Amino acid sequence: MEETHTNTSFDQLLRIMDELREKCPWDRKQTLQSLRQLTIEEMYELTDAITDQDWTSIKEELGDILLHIVFYAKIGAEQQQFTIQDVISGICAKLIHRHPHIYGDVQVENEDQVKQNWEKLKLKEGKTSILSGVPLSLPALVKAMRLQEKAKQVGFEWDNTQQVYKKVQEELAELEEAVQASNQDGIEAEFGDLLFALVNYSRFLKVDAENALERTNKKFIRRFKQMEDIAREQGRQLAEMTLTEMDGLWNQVKQTENK
Repeated sequence: MEETHTNTSFDQLLRIMDELREKCPWDRKQTLQSLRQLTIEEMYELTDAITDQDWTSIKEELGDILLHIVFYAKIGAEQQQFTIQDVISGICAKLIHRHPHIYGDVQVENEDQVKQNWEKLKLKEGKTSILSGVPLSLPALVKAMRLQEKAKQVGFEWDNTQQVYKKVQEELAELEEAVQASNQDGIEAEFGDLLFALVNYSRFLKVDAENALERTNKKFIRRFKQMEDIAREQGRQLAEMTLTEMDGLWNQVKQTENK
């Protein structure tokens, strides 16, 4: 019953897309290029919902992204390039091909071996580098994590967490040296190296660096707005207060949250 309902709902979505493309002035004028930025925004809205563990919003954002997939496929069909059926068949074939431990006779013992086989199959499919699958336009923090995960699949990886932590300390020391030398280009280079090392450390700690930073961003926004509210209750603005006074408000907010 669930599969029948899903198929019916998906067929309805395809019919709605056909109707919108024919009858709605806005939908009719959209192109791959005009949808691109909207798709990026939808993806960020989904990641926000995931960070907040907001299941209602996750469901809604997944629907928006599904709409975008159907929209792109509709344009592809209009241009006689591909159909939504081609898209679905393509991903089914790829998943079967890249999971020989499920659909073939390959034996794996753990998750790492699955990832290693995945990368080997991609290279056999024509990829020239293990890193070629990492999109150039990824945000730098996410890209750093993906690059490190890719390199790990061929054994380019630290042995243990302590080694990575030592590398973080080394990069911090090199940054301090560049700061002392007032070498601005060197400062930026070493700061980048430090961030890259910290992302590596986050992987060994099994922490999503991007999500961790976003959680801190959200925490800062929440606490700063509470500071503004307290200041307004006192008939003041933050810009009128000293740093010591604002620090006192910040600590007050932290104490309230901890309670």
